[in-house]
Amino acid sequence: MKFSAITYPDVNNGVGCRVTLWTQGCPHRCKGCHNPETWDATKGKVFTEEDKEKLFEVLSKGYIKGLTLSGGDPLLWYTSICALMGEVKEKFPEKDIWIWTGYSMGEIKNKFPMILDYADVIIDGVFILEEMDLSLKWRGSKNQVIWERDKDGNFVLSDMNN
Repeated sequence: MKFSAITYPDVNNGVGCRVTLWTQGCPHRCKGCHNPETWDATKGKVFTEEDKEKLFEVLSKGYIKGLTLSGGDPLLWYTSICALMGEVKEKFPEKDIWIWTGYSMGEIKNKFPMILDYADVIIDGVFILEEMDLSLKWRGSKNQVIWERDKDGNFVLSDMNN
């Protein structure tokens, strides 16, 4: 897996104080994207055991509410992202995981189903410049949807969509 940065404390990419892993590489290449520097999967750094240890060290801090995965599109690195998410859930079960992806929930269910085992919040959909709305919480365009895991473990439309 390649990544461009690990940022913390991050209060802009999910509820609470978080650590964000910015993955490198995105197949969507949305017009107007605010992270076009993350599109090229050949750039960035290889995510090493040392990087994972640093991420876990930050996650161990009591004030960090959870992990945010953004990019790029984290699902470009599906196998590695699932493995990382699984380790985070095992080591830090009290921490939540948010993931931003250009794929729709239908595509996630069909192509990337293991993500549903680990994520707590998924913001789906490509960014559409013509539907940009700066008043939206946690997303940039009206087509994007926030999904939250409910008490039964199913993903449902979040109240944060309002």
